Amino acid sequence: MSEQPLIVPVILAAGQGKRMRSSVPKVLQPLAEAPLLDHVLAAAEGLGAVSPVVVVGHGGEQVEAHLAGRDVRIALQDRQLGTGHAVAQALPRIEDEAIVLVLYGDVPLIATDTLRQLTAHASDGALAWLTVHVEDPHGLGRILRDDGGAVIGIVEERDATPVQRGLREVNTGILAVHCAALKRWVAALDCDNAQGEYYLTDCLAMAVAEGVPVRVHRCEDPREVLGINDRSQLAEAERTLNRMRADRLLAQGVMLRDPARLDIRGRVEAGRDVEIDVGVILKGRVVLAEGCYVGPYSVLSDCTLAAGARIEAHSVIDGAEVGAGCAVGPFARLRSGARLAETSRVGNFVEVKNAAIGIGSKVNHLSYIGDATLGEDVNVGAGTITCNYDGANKHHTRIGDRAFIGSNAALVAPVEVGDGATVGAGSVLTRSAPPGELTLARARQTTIQGWQRPVKRKE
Repeated sequence: MSEQPLIVPVILAAGQGKRMRSSVPKVLQPLAEAPLLDHVLAAAEGLGAVSPVVVVGHGGEQVEAHLAGRDVRIALQDRQLGTGHAVAQALPRIEDEAIVLVLYGDVPLIATDTLRQLTAHASDGALAWLTVHVEDPHGLGRILRDDGGAVIGIVEERDATPVQRGLREVNTGILAVHCAALKRWVAALDCDNAQGEYYLTDCLAMAVAEGVPVRVHRCEDPREVLGINDRSQLAEAERTLNRMRADRLLAQGVMLRDPARLDIRGRVEAGRDVEIDVGVILKGRVVLAEGCYVGPYSVLSDCTLAAGARIEAHSVIDGAEVGAGCAVGPFARLRSGARLAETSRVGNFVEVKNAAIGIGSKVNHLSYIGDATLGEDVNVGAGTITCNYDGANKHHTRIGDRAFIGSNAALVAPVEVGDGATVGAGSVLTRSAPPGELTLARARQTTIQGWQRPVKRKE
């Protein structure tokens, strides 16, 4: 078995991005809540590529700070003199025998599968170049072919003839080739063109002149190679990425009520017969098991829903685990550390944080459950809260199986309610309630005979 070639991505990330009108470098602008650069790095990492070289320039300190602690190498382009000049800053850091994969920090939708197919074309010493056919090639470099269809070069639009400008096959700038060859060609580049820049695209003609095989790989989905230069293009990329992710869910059998009204800002794993209504936002890693339902305008972040769980409208689930057959919402909030066992219910205007709700237990209305453990078949009445914070430290509340907590109760932690206990409505519990008994902790009701309500004085 032949040894897998070493692939080293070179990611060009030195552009200022003036049209973004931002103090944040263009490659750090957020797309689906992750910087553009992170999307490119993720695509490269999927290849098994190692230690990418990121070429920085404008805002380089911010980019380096963002990449701190990650397995990347930094190269500085102190003057922006074109793509060829940018790549030249990276090449001294790369072994001659490695395959260099040139990528762009502002082309974030490129797919790992596309890059895998491209780099395979370069494994035997050929120059592999990614192209795409578009309806409107305005502003893009055109691919030049001879009468036999072989690629012979690339011409930038500013340097193209009227006939060449009519071509629809365009350059993406993404290429793969052995580093030794690329070093040779980049060293020979000149800036004799309309922009006065060192064009990386001129390397293609050099390869042809040397007799190096040039293999063009066509990108089937033009959306993958969309470049981002301004806020409008960034917004377009957001919708494009979202639709691509939505299409993958549809292909897996997920029912999306309206893919255009769904925001996927992370990684979603979904089973069969999952239904997602309109206006839903999914962030981080979200796992939706078979038969789950997510109601309209809910926000789910870094959470797991077991089979058959239902999240009703306008609920926020963040860092929580929801068991099989659970019902949540509408207007519920599950915060970090919330764990709902199967068939439990958290209803409208209930907040749960760092608490475990046992099998079949119900917290149906207007309650706060924080730093608590609830057993099985517990019923928590409306308006109940666990008073878990004393101003300095958090304390735990424990409620046993089949306990009944009356409405508007306050459980002042640390406190324990025993199995089968009942806490009367309106109680403020500061000591443990014994199992199987009714505990009341409220002032005696008194009626003042003859009392008169104050009235306003006449002026």
